[in-house]
Order: sequence, then structure tokens, then C-alpha cells
Amino acid sequence: MVTDTVSATRVRDWVSTAGTVTFLTGAGMSTDSGIPDFRGPQGVWTKDPSAQAMFTLQNYLADPEVRRRAWRSRRDHPAWHARPNPAHEAIASFWATGRGRVVVTQNIDGLHQAAGLPADAVVEIHGTLREAECLDCGQRVPMPEALARVDTGEVDPACLECGGVQKSATISFGQSLVREVLDAAVAAARNCDLLVTAGTSLQVHPAASLCDIAQGSGARLVVLNAEPTPYDAQADAVLRDPLSQLLPALLAVRP
Repeated sequence: MVTDTVSATRVRDWVSTAGTVTFLTGAGMSTDSGIPDFRGPQGVWTKDPSAQAMFTLQNYLADPEVRRRAWRSRRDHPAWHARPNPAHEAIASFWATGRGRVVVTQNIDGLHQAAGLPADAVVEIHGTLREAECLDCGQRVPMPEALARVDTGEVDPACLECGGVQKSATISFGQSLVREVLDAAVAAARNCDLLVTAGTSLQVHPAASLCDIAQGSGARLVVLNAEPTPYDAQADAVLRDPLSQLLPALLAVRP
């Protein structure tokens, strides 16, 4: 049940009349698929603040133990067994109507693609867990290949091409975003009528800045998140219901 029926009705009207809708999704999008978020009450960093070290590039490069812990975390990541939930499916179905412009996601789990979105409709602004990348030569390999080496006893598998340090092809704190990916995200925010953020705390920039870009270009901003965000005050609507029930209700509009 959507608790704020007035705002929900308004958002449904905006969705139904928007020429193009861009989505910005975060970790809360995948919690109903069994992947914990970071900052929520049961978040990875909330329950274990020391886990943040694995997501900081300087720590990762300087400390072999951080790298070993990170590789174990990748091997055991719930994304390998997770399936898209109704929120992912609702966005994929809406995109198929032709009015969903693109999904910019901070998630690295690949569940938007698993729900049916083509790769060119998903901008993975923080990269992907599905590949491993050498920080020295840039060589990429499928993550299962690197994890197979972990399973055979390599606690910190080096790049087979140059011997350099490998990590998941994700963006860590202290690591620059890929310029082409960021440009695609900015274009998606600038060229939409409605920006819907879903399951993101909107605390990490430049991803959160897409809200400013969209509104600055004349789009409405809708925030869907269980916890307050820094953009609630400037959003045109804010809803807090679980995304697995909220997004199917909001996006079930006739093309």
C-alpha cells in the first residue's frame, strides 16, 4: 500500500505525461533482491564501519590485507545469486514503452540488465562487479575468472597480463569516474522531463548532482527512498514506501 496517496497520484500523472523519464537508482533498489545497502539501518557500513576501507582506493593499494578481504567479499557477494525484484522489473517494463530514456545506476550488481534492460539503456556510473580490472595496465577479465583463482588459493590475484594489482571494475572512493560514462549520465539528466531517483541516499557526488542538472534543465525531480536525503527539500515529490511495491504502482501507466 502506498501511504502518501496524494503524492503518489501526482507522480503517476507526471509519469504518464512525461515525454522521457530518466531513473537514478542506488543500493536500496536491490535490497529486496537480498543485496544489503551501505548506509541504511542494516547497511554494510552501518553494521561494520571498517568495511569502508575496502572501498577506498588508497587503502586498497596500500594494504594487502584490505585487498585480501576485498577478494573474499567479492567471492561471497550476494549479487552472484540475486534475482531482479519487482522494482527492477517495473523499470524494465516501463522502458519498453519507449518513454524511459535511460537508467543511471550507482549499483554494480547488473540486476537492471538481468531484468531485461539492454546494456545501452543502463549507465553504470560506479562500474560493475561483473569484471575485474588491472589498475596498472587496464586489462579486464570476467570476474568469475578472477574468483576461480581465489578459490584455488590466490588470496590477492595479480593481473596475468602485467602482474599489476587487480580490483573489481568499480569506482572506489578516491578513484575518478570514467569520463564517457559520466558524460552519458549528465546527458540523461539534462534531456529528460522527469528524473526519478530510487533507493539512493543522494549523498555521493557527482551522481547526486544529476538532480541539480535535471531540475536546472526544467525536469521534475521525484525522490523514492526509505530514509531522508539531502534533496528532499527541493524535490517535487518524496515517497518512502518499499520500492518493490512503489515502483510497480507508479510506473503501471498506459504507453
